[in-house]
Amino acid sequence: MNLLVAFAYLYRCRSVSIAAEQGCVSQSAMSHALARLRRLLDDELFERKGHTMEPTEYAHQIAPLIEQLLDTVSDGLLHKKHFIPEQYEGVCRIGLTDYAELNFAPLIYDRIRTAAPQAQVSFVNVNRSNYMTLTEQEKLDLVIGSITEPDQTFSSQVLYTERHVCLVDPAVFTTELPMCMATFAQTEHALVSPDGRLTTQVDQLLARAGLTRRVTVASRNFLTIQRLLSQRRLVAIVPLKMAQLACEDAGLRYFEPPLPVPDFDIAMLWLSKRSANEKNVWIRKIIQEVIA
Repeated sequence: MNLLVAFAYLYRCRSVSIAAEQGCVSQSAMSHALARLRRLLDDELFERKGHTMEPTEYAHQIAPLIEQLLDTVSDGLLHKKHFIPEQYEGVCRIGLTDYAELNFAPLIYDRIRTAAPQAQVSFVNVNRSNYMTLTEQEKLDLVIGSITEPDQTFSSQVLYTERHVCLVDPAVFTTELPMCMATFAQTEHALVSPDGRLTTQVDQLLARAGLTRRVTVASRNFLTIQRLLSQRRLVAIVPLKMAQLACEDAGLRYFEPPLPVPDFDIAMLWLSKRSANEKNVWIRKIIQEVIA
């Protein structure tokens, strides 16, 4: 790269001494660079004619290419371009858990497109098991969901705390709502399970009270659980925001669990190495505004 810079000065100045002065190097260093260029490119490049160093035909041939290369380096690396949402034409890639995608994807899309009309938005479904891999593979700007103890390569910010409720079809449970703990344990359960497991902390809480439950169906997708609850004698413990959507969309009903199910945090996570990236900072601000 230094040799290309030396060539550019020599081609512009047609003098070793002047090129050295403008390049802030000694005349001997510029002469040494010219000698190396001649050996590497197997051409004289510059020939002395009177008081000037005239470019050879080959030097004229490669000069535009070298100028283009140096301009690319200068514009792409040395002059940092600031992120301007109104001018951005790239893709905002956001990882969302099933919960986050269902609740926030439309709002996030609208807010991004309002601020960056030329941008595209890509939502990628993630969970606690794969968010690290997908962040690297899909080049995700950030991830939103309930991911406890994130990997040390990630930074995180809690957006809000969510609570659990029970969700059922009221047409099936006509006289039993809200449920007592015994009825709750005896009723068959549907489970939203991001990792495919059929047990949760709820089973531990029931065990302390000397009770057990039977999970008869599980799915990673909340909308599947919502459809299963309709017209079936099933109960599911779900986040409040999901239950509210299900009540609006499917006529289901939610109520407080008969046992103290712990709340959980919804957070956004991003690779720490991107914390100062202007686009990443902008997207994080968008997410905060949407959630607020």
